[in-house]
Amino acid sequence: MISKPVLPVIVLLVVTTLLGACSRQTLYDKAISWERSGAGLEESRLELDGITIAYLKNVEPVDGETIVLIHGFGANKDNWLRMAGHLSDEFNIYALDLPGHGDSTKDLDLGYSISDQVTYAKTIMTELELGPVHMMGNSMGGAITAQYAYTYPEDILTAVLFDPAGVFEFDSELVALVKQGENPLIVEKPGDFERLVDFALEKKPFVPWPIYSVMEERAIANRQVNERIFAAIRDSGYQPGFRDALERIEAPVLVVWGEKDRITDARNGAIFVERIPDARLELLEDVGHAPMIEVPERSANLVREFIAEQRNQTQAAH
Repeated sequence: MISKPVLPVIVLLVVTTLLGACSRQTLYDKAISWERSGAGLEESRLELDGITIAYLKNVEPVDGETIVLIHGFGANKDNWLRMAGHLSDEFNIYALDLPGHGDSTKDLDLGYSISDQVTYAKTIMTELELGPVHMMGNSMGGAITAQYAYTYPEDILTAVLFDPAGVFEFDSELVALVKQGENPLIVEKPGDFERLVDFALEKKPFVPWPIYSVMEERAIANRQVNERIFAAIRDSGYQPGFRDALERIEAPVLVVWGEKDRITDARNGAIFVERIPDARLELLEDVGHAPMIEVPERSANLVREFIAEQRNQTQAAH
């Protein structure tokens, strides 16, 4: 979605339109570039065995620890901009586009299970030489973050799970719709993207028309790969073993959940906290499935305070 400097984006769009007959794609590109710059981030790319990985990183590296951000299903690296803009002056931010998402390679022959995505994330982190990091994920990205944490504990300082998938003790509105043959997360035709945003977010940020229009076009164009990814994570990502394996997570974990989440039911947060040895739950009133978009400053403050608390505890122990 769109990050914090809303007025400058509107001015940019108006001025650009007045100066020439720009296409919606041009307006979108300019607005996203403006938003990334406002968050202190820039795009970079990585080639891994024929797969292109796009990601955002600090324009200027800082003398601080590293945060790796993992988006959810059908989302991308720019979903983190609003929150990352409050953190990039203290932390080195890496927001990834996993394969099949955003500006990274989209190939129907790739594996897209949670385990596959964890492997991709490990390969990316190794190639970028990131070392121990604070990893954070939303929805599918939350499940990826949790599995990464118990698979590669040496890489994780702390983990933050925003409305994570992976545990479905309590069914959500999404589960009920999917059982009826509907999936609001798959954009098939004009109008579906607005429906998706309304379904996913309780607090919707202002987004200028050209931006939503291009995002909808992209989502429709990605329908086939999104269907492939959704089937992969549904069929192989959420087995009972995932819940049991949460007990192997060694890093401190903060679970942040919007109480109005219609995609992953907030009541499942208690299961994560029960299973993970060192975890706590923060429930956010009047927030939906993506706290980092809906309440970015509050989300950033929770992250900052959590990391500081863990750092202080580690220092006190020594």
